[in-house]
Parts: sequence; C-alpha cells; structure tokens
Amino acid sequence: MEILLRTIVGYLKNPTCTPLERSVSEKLKLVFKTLILAFAIAFILSILISILESFGVFTMDQHATTQLFKDYSPPIIFLLVAIVAPVIEELLFRGPITWFCNNQSRFKYAFYGFTILFGYIHIFNYEFTPKILLFSPILVAPQLVLGVLLGYLRVKLGLVYAMLLHALFNATLIVPSLMFLDS
Repeated sequence: MEILLRTIVGYLKNPTCTPLERSVSEKLKLVFKTLILAFAIAFILSILISILESFGVFTMDQHATTQLFKDYSPPIIFLLVAIVAPVIEELLFRGPITWFCNNQSRFKYAFYGFTILFGYIHIFNYEFTPKILLFSPILVAPQLVLGVLLGYLRVKLGLVYAMLLHALFNATLIVPSLMFLDS
C-alpha cells in the first residue's frame, strides 16, 4: 500500500499520459489496492469532516444523500449511486483526459483541472451557505483524493477500470446504509 501511495504522489508531481501494460488480473489487483487506499484516506478525512459537523458548520440533514434516501427506494438508490453516477461522472471527468496526451503541459492542466472539477461538483451535495463555501476544500477533500486516484487509474489502466473503482467505492459506502434503511 505504501508503494502505491508513493507511486501516486510521484505521479501527481508530474502526471504523464503513459499507460501501464498489465494483464487483466494485475489491473484488477491494482483497482482493489487503490480502493483500499481510497477508503483509508477517506476515513481520515471523514474524521475532519465529522469535527466540522460537531462544530455546527453543517449537518448531514443538509446533505443530498438525506434527500435521496427520502425520495427513492433502496434498489433505485443503489442503481443511481453505484452504477449511474460512476459511469456518468467517469465519462465526464476522466473520459476526456487522454484527449490531451499529445501535449504534456496541456495534459497536466487537464488532469488537475478535471480532478478539481470532479471534487468541487460535489459541493452541490450540501445546502449552499457561506460556511459551506468557506469549508469547501475540506468538505470536498474526499472527492478530490478520489478524483486523483480515478484519474491515475484512467490514464494507467483505462476508463473502464476507473469506472470500476468508482462503482466499488460508491457501492461499498451505500450498501451498509441501504441494509439499515431496509430493516
């Protein structure tokens, strides 16, 4: 895991458009290692976000998932969160990255730009207030980190593997909630 983290941090210093030549099984192993890394980082960031919530910066009642659980049945929520959102978001935010592969300086800007856009689009999951705007870098930090990991996999393994990681990440988060909701 430490090697993967160092590799991705190194990649962030100088993102390039060079895919890895790996077998499908090796690619799947990298996806699962990246999933574990994503959850480890998200766990740490969720502590910080929980601290903000305890200080009254926002409440989860103001988060879009609360409304999602009120409006839709568990199968629809699963479909939207674990399948539809990952496919659409990956097509929008990671799909175009490789269009910039012919120009290294543009590729860097595209990689960082799409990552930041992906992270910040998630600020609309919150009820927009001045406090939310002020603390937005912290509130969207998990999505920014996930965006980096998804972008890395998109470039190194391909778009389908980024979609797979995104779907697994979202499904792992939503399934326990749906299980409790249904009981």
